[in-house]
Amino acid sequence: MTYTPVHSRGSLSPRALGRLAGLVKAVVFTLVCAVVIVPFIGMISTSLASREQVTNAGGYVLWPDNPTFDAYTAIFSGGVVTRALAVSVGVTVTGTLLSLMCTALLAYSLSRPGSFAHKPLLMVVLFSLLFTPGIIPSYLLVKNLGMVDSYWSIILPTAINAFNVIVMRAFFMDLPQELLESARIDGASDLTVLHRIILPLSRAVLAVIGLFYAVSYWNAFFAPLLYLNDSSKWPLQLVLRTYVVNNTELGVEQLNASAEALPPQQSIQMAILLVSVIPILLVYPFLQRHFTKGMLTGAVKG
Repeated sequence: MTYTPVHSRGSLSPRALGRLAGLVKAVVFTLVCAVVIVPFIGMISTSLASREQVTNAGGYVLWPDNPTFDAYTAIFSGGVVTRALAVSVGVTVTGTLLSLMCTALLAYSLSRPGSFAHKPLLMVVLFSLLFTPGIIPSYLLVKNLGMVDSYWSIILPTAINAFNVIVMRAFFMDLPQELLESARIDGASDLTVLHRIILPLSRAVLAVIGLFYAVSYWNAFFAPLLYLNDSSKWPLQLVLRTYVVNNTELGVEQLNASAEALPPQQSIQMAILLVSVIPILLVYPFLQRHFTKGMLTGAVKG
């Protein structure tokens, strides 16, 4: 005798419950996408809108009627935004390359059990994950080193991240040790092994950690605010904070534009905001395929 389950009146079958759960997930996913995409579309539209449309819409345009690039022409006319963009690009490229080099050297030395001061240095790196220096000691150190009002003040203090060192060290330790031993038997030095063997096999983790460093340098605004007194040396994020977050008006002197051709402030602010976001958005898709391999391989053993 077989037993056939009988559903009570008003209850849903498993198939109906599955369809309902899928519908709820689709609705939630659509709402989340709308929350992310609609403000981004509004930012682009406001930066392309005309003065009349921005005024009529109260400062926020969802779709421009007659798109114009006056706001971008104004911010790229050689004023404060153009100079800040050049500073951000220079700091990001220089800082990322320097951080990758220092992190790779430190991670490789920590991945060799017989290296000099292996355990004490590893304990120092792990200790820095738990305790970070305060603002006043950091400022006094930078000041005593003579780096105040210098671009090195926003590069060197954050050149090495302990978490990135640990991830890269784990990735190096997961590489075939037989390959490294054969290179040493052939007479290769540690620097040769690192340059010729380790780094070519570590492109995934280098790409991911390089992206982390690049995003950190590109988005940094507190360190420039703390160490850079000369406004002509400000990076883009500090200009963004001053003229967009604090709603300070950008005039003719800051933009090197004529008063007649000056776009509305809302369009200029949204154009600056878009310029600060686009570079990172363009880099992410090219490095997306390295994320799983670079992070999981470097963080999971076995």
